Amino acid sequence: MSYERKAVLFICLGNICRSPTAEAVFKTRSAQAGLNVVCDSAGTGGWHAGDRPDGRAMEAGKRRGYSFHGQTSRKIETSDFETFDFIVAMDQQNLSDLRATCPPRHHDKLSLFLDFAPHTDAREVPDPYYGGEGGFDHVLDLVEIASEGLIVALTEKA
Repeated sequence: MSYERKAVLFICLGNICRSPTAEAVFKTRSAQAGLNVVCDSAGTGGWHAGDRPDGRAMEAGKRRGYSFHGQTSRKIETSDFETFDFIVAMDQQNLSDLRATCPPRHHDKLSLFLDFAPHTDAREVPDPYYGGEGGFDHVLDLVEIASEGLIVALTEKA
């Protein structure tokens, strides 16, 4: 079955841990589901612009079969609000930052990623940057669950 192409942008603070992980997971999962989806990720801050994702995030993702090929950090741009159909934040602070800069006509595109994971108690994907290795696996667990929910939402809207 073919679906209309959708564009999804994943957002975290620095675009080196959570949002690139979400991008890698969702690219794989949406392709497996046969969806025609464009995925990207960005940060609300630009401190890491041009950097590769955090090595710990990539290692954890690679252990589960995800590729981070070609990913580099970037800051969200005004044009992204026009380009993307779904702009998905990892936590409430980043969602608030997006709402402050997003033109009101595009506010309906903004959501928390875990809004697509109603069967988990977590509402935010925690930042694993300063934690131990287990934090990156926990992020992957949450991102995988939310990815499945976002796939369902995309197929229901097709």
